Amino acid sequence: MNHIKSCEFNIDTAYVDVKLIDGSMVSIDCIAVENEYADNMYEVSELDYLIYNEPLSYIRLLLNGKMEEYLRNSTDYTPLSDMR
Repeated sequence: MNHIKSCEFNIDTAYVDVKLIDGSMVSIDCIAVENEYADNMYEVSELDYLIYNEPLSYIRLLLNGKMEEYLRNSTDYTPLSDMR
């Protein structure tokens, strides 16, 4: 994780481009990440916020395997079927 030099969201491709200290670059498909982790519009919204405002936090959560835990703790969603 300390090998990340910079990261930036590319709105044209919907990828986060990550530059590493060794000069290599990794592009992460944000749509694929949303499809994998987001189960409702609130989680999609939270991921979008991270992508636009804190791409480094987004990458760290993803690479550390903490994305599901983050979404579970940061979004408050109760399906209508559970409200009865």
